[in-house]
Amino acid sequence: MPLAPKPLVAMVSRRYIAGSEIEQAVDKVKQLNAAGMTATLDLLGESSTLEQECQAAVDEYLLILETIERQDLDSNISVKPTQLGLLIDTDLCYRNIRTLVEGARVRNNFVRIDMEDSSCTSATIEIFSRLRAEFDNVGIVIQAYLRRSLEDVKRLAKMGANLRLCKGIYIEPRKIAFRDPEIVNLNFALLTETAMKASRYIGVATHDEQVVWHTFRLVEQLGINRDDFEFQMLLGVDEELRQILVDAGYRLRVYVPYGKQWYAYCKRRLKENPRIGTYVLKAMLRLS
Repeated sequence: MPLAPKPLVAMVSRRYIAGSEIEQAVDKVKQLNAAGMTATLDLLGESSTLEQECQAAVDEYLLILETIERQDLDSNISVKPTQLGLLIDTDLCYRNIRTLVEGARVRNNFVRIDMEDSSCTSATIEIFSRLRAEFDNVGIVIQAYLRRSLEDVKRLAKMGANLRLCKGIYIEPRKIAFRDPEIVNLNFALLTETAMKASRYIGVATHDEQVVWHTFRLVEQLGINRDDFEFQMLLGVDEELRQILVDAGYRLRVYVPYGKQWYAYCKRRLKENPRIGTYVLKAMLRLS
């Protein structure tokens, strides 16, 4: 599907992106907090090729952490390794993320390291492992559709990792990723069970009610305390299910992206997962 004109993409994305400025993101987090939800703030941008781009992202994230503390928001931050230098130099990326983890620690906050496509998986886990040896306020994301993920969860659980589990959105070859949606859901449940049995705090990041049900089943079977996990959802996606979970007394965190690179973000999402184009097309038809 060809990319829609920028003004139309802006109109459609308004539901899913808090805005281009930090003030808009803060307003959205305040709304979510008032509704009984926590948040994680994400500065849009990835695949940086210049060190000054990485430093600008570090500076903005430090501002976000200071703003969260000053405005007493219930939110942490999520960061992307390629935005912070992974494609330039692994040590540069490590140093930049370490700066943010240290900045979060002094403010009693937390940093989630996002997982990008499979070419970044091993390096991202190694950066996290180095940080986890020094800090306890850092977590990582594992994608259920990757065939390697069970072994990754086992390894990370041994080091006491705080895990965010999601399906994964990138188009990956069959040799490294499950293609059948049912198998992905079953593997998601297996990863959740493995982490829960290891007594690790997890974020179950999903909008799929089957995955939610598997989580309910595991909580019941394993006797898991609701304080030991949370559900996580993207801003603007399945708000009805989001409210059902909150009303049932479950912890729920909403991923709140913002920034000037919203258009590039939308283009990359369409390229990485053409199925998203279907949702854009439906929105275009509703607006016509």
